[in-house]
Amino acid sequence: MDIFIRNTAYTGPVRAVILDWAGSAVDFGCMGPVAVFLEVFDRRGVPVTIPEARAPMGLMKKDHVRAMCRMPSVAARWREAFGRDPDESDVEDMYAETEPLMVDMIARHADPVPGLLDAVAAFRDMGLQIGSTTGYTRPMMEVLMPLARERGYAPDFMACPTDAPAGRPYPFMCWQNAIALGVYPLEAVVKIGDTVSDVHEGLNAGMWTVALTESGNEMGFPEAELARMDPEKRQERLEVAENRLVTAGTHFLAKCIGDCPAIIEEINSRLAFGDRP
Repeated sequence: MDIFIRNTAYTGPVRAVILDWAGSAVDFGCMGPVAVFLEVFDRRGVPVTIPEARAPMGLMKKDHVRAMCRMPSVAARWREAFGRDPDESDVEDMYAETEPLMVDMIARHADPVPGLLDAVAAFRDMGLQIGSTTGYTRPMMEVLMPLARERGYAPDFMACPTDAPAGRPYPFMCWQNAIALGVYPLEAVVKIGDTVSDVHEGLNAGMWTVALTESGNEMGFPEAELARMDPEKRQERLEVAENRLVTAGTHFLAKCIGDCPAIIEEINSRLAFGDRP
């Protein structure tokens, strides 16, 4: 790697991509985690909606439970059931149930999203290293990573929020990837994910960001169901997802990971002119 000193603009190519897991690399529609959050709240007689369960997606799972408890709609239902707001002890109790449920659900949703393996091959042909970050904990990833490897996907590095000072939207996991991969400057790295917290993580890390729509949490449908959807409804859902991710600040939108190699080429062109994220 050539030494880069920050007294001029970086004009070299992208050196690495950092991929999210569920909804981006595996588990089309990010279906596994949603079912777990619905179950944990339902056990307490506090039903939550799918949009409520999806809204904080991408955060570390305990932070996800905490964020749901802070939603006015969920807190109101909790008060109806218990006569008080949910507190940190409730978060701890629910998270204790979330961990084993999540491990079981992850094992059922380990298939790569369509186009992942071709995209990885294209990234390798470009000479890119491939890192990853996730909202899953290390024990959860110890279940998922071997299953993904069996199906052909094995990034060069993986960081969990339990390995870092804090999870998303903080940048620490992205920085851990950059250090482990030996990649700098940070504008030579592209963060790819499907949630608002993925976008914020990449922006906070000083990296380019690509937000995935159709395969991810913001659309939130299994592949077969999405394919059967009325085209007008599908377009409406797509526009909502795109608007949410654009509002979050993403630099690029892509329907799925298979669209990303072409975006890397566009970023390379912009970097050559001295553009920065």
